[in-house]
Amino acid sequence: MVVADRVCKNFGALDVLRGVSLEVPRGEVACLIGPSGSGKSTFLRCVNHLEKVNAGRLLVDGDLIGYREKSGKLYELSPRDAGRQRRDIGMVFQHFNLFPHRTALDNIIEAPMLVGGKSKGAATEHAMSLLDQVGLRSKADAYPAQLSGGQQQRVAIARALAMEPKLMLFDEPTSALDPELVGDVLEVMRGLATEGMTMLVVTHEMGFAREVADQLVFMDAGVVVEKGRPKDVLSNPQHERTQAFLSKLL
Repeated sequence: MVVADRVCKNFGALDVLRGVSLEVPRGEVACLIGPSGSGKSTFLRCVNHLEKVNAGRLLVDGDLIGYREKSGKLYELSPRDAGRQRRDIGMVFQHFNLFPHRTALDNIIEAPMLVGGKSKGAATEHAMSLLDQVGLRSKADAYPAQLSGGQQQRVAIARALAMEPKLMLFDEPTSALDPELVGDVLEVMRGLATEGMTMLVVTHEMGFAREVADQLVFMDAGVVVEKGRPKDVLSNPQHERTQAFLSKLL
């Protein structure tokens, strides 16, 4: 589903990604871990072309992301065409980014109606089923300010799912939550994994990574240092840098 081939990204003189290569098969979950500033979130933003890569290639479901290739050269897609690609990639951010002046239901139906062309009735029916899925049907008419952080994040997940994406990206979805609210969000993500959703998750929740991920990827200084099955990486890390990082967490 996701193929990253020597992806590089810099912000001026700062090299944030330095040749990241990674594959995520369809229906699998890959968790990205590593210290702050290692490039994890930037990589996620490159996958749906919120950030432009400076070198290398990113493919989702066989499609080159953000560019088209002609005669061996890459040409950046127009914003309209890049947006069309982005419809198939749901993203949940660290901060929930809900529209504060719209109810939970209205937050979810906005994109399917405006971008997907769904009728309000069809979008509402689907949105209510998604609110059911995340355990918040009773909060359909609540505004974000009336919801806890965990509830807002679950609405954000439902909003991302409303476009029926083939890939879900999660950028530290629980790091802004109080500890007692984390479990509800992770439970929703476990459910998505069980249903076969392909997911790329930046997280510090090692228990979730061990239990749910098919692949654990440790990044540092813009490169993939180590990757493998979660239980192997967590219980027997091979690289000295991975060992040092995990010794502070586990």
